[in-house]
Amino acid sequence: MLKTQGASAFGSFFVEPMDYMDRALSLARMAQGRTSPNPAVGAVVVRDNEIVGEGFTQPPGSWHAEVMALRQAGDHARGATMYVTLEPCCHYGRTPPCTEAIIAHEIAEVRVATLDPNPLVRGKGIRQLEDAGIRVHLTEDCDRAVEMVEGFTKHVSTGMPFFILKWAMTLDGKIATRSGDSKWITSEDARALVHDLRDACDAVMVGVGTVIADDPQLTVRVETGRSHRPEGPLKVVVDTTGRIPLTAQLLDPKLASRTLVAVTDRADPAKIEKIRATGAKALVMPEKDGLVDLAALGRELGRRGMVNVLAEGGGTLLASLISGGLADKVYAFIAPKIIGGRAAITPVEGEGRSLVADAAKVRMVDVRTIGGDVLIVGYLGGDNVHGNS
Repeated sequence: MLKTQGASAFGSFFVEPMDYMDRALSLARMAQGRTSPNPAVGAVVVRDNEIVGEGFTQPPGSWHAEVMALRQAGDHARGATMYVTLEPCCHYGRTPPCTEAIIAHEIAEVRVATLDPNPLVRGKGIRQLEDAGIRVHLTEDCDRAVEMVEGFTKHVSTGMPFFILKWAMTLDGKIATRSGDSKWITSEDARALVHDLRDACDAVMVGVGTVIADDPQLTVRVETGRSHRPEGPLKVVVDTTGRIPLTAQLLDPKLASRTLVAVTDRADPAKIEKIRATGAKALVMPEKDGLVDLAALGRELGRRGMVNVLAEGGGTLLASLISGGLADKVYAFIAPKIIGGRAAITPVEGEGRSLVADAAKVRMVDVRTIGGDVLIVGYLGGDNVHGNS
């Protein structure tokens, strides 16, 4: 098959004629972590086997992927085919419907990777295009496109964020030695992937114990291929009684404005004011079982437009997200190392289940290798283990 050269604002590239949707998916990935509460979408306009326009979703309030691609294509859009990773929207929000722009530019055919889960759109965008005489083809079983908007799917239907749990452990299930040393369990390649995960999420969440033990920055420190986001994801600290040290890096002036500390009314009011004085946000949340109510916190994060939240630990926080039925997906990195020791730390703590038969089930598991480590990715749901954070 002959390769077709395309030129765009993103540089020259070669695209196989059957890989235009792959290009659209690559564009959508460039928008991840920058569009919430809107979904990250990519679009490509093709005429005579040549890419004449492409785009991805801009930050909230700005243009969607389809409009960006059409603006670049200009008059070349007439009679062309558009490849788009998500069904074009057909309702007015902060911007006009993308379907109207597609119709106005006289696109002849639209190929859609997956339906929009938003009840305001689902199927209606395709029907509007078809009613205007545009041929529409819905790709079947485009798992990558569905995965791209899985967080948006949960958020638009429930108002809650999509919680992604991540941990790195040894073959014997330890995330640190008995002395607390954890640098480094996994390879540099695995750690780079974690930074990519952070960059694709709206927020990174940790328990206060992790802050006290590791004093993390929770920043993105590798090149991810996406546009620069100097502020990085929101840093969320779950801190029931307000134990976070005022000297923590997350409360440093460079990071404090993007840090949110969730406490309960058991935290000292004077400490709460000191946290706020650093420039960080301190939210007094409801309490459940003597801890921050994570469901209530999730609803608040969702209200603030947080669609994808990456929970990096510690073990008590991860256990509570699982036991509360809030965890949606897990990234478990396993390094070919053995630490041993009864006092060594494990990734998911809490009380746990007394029977193996009652363990949380991880479904749709994908196993891959990265930098000599093994990565297991899967989805949680249904029965959950009991935790205590």
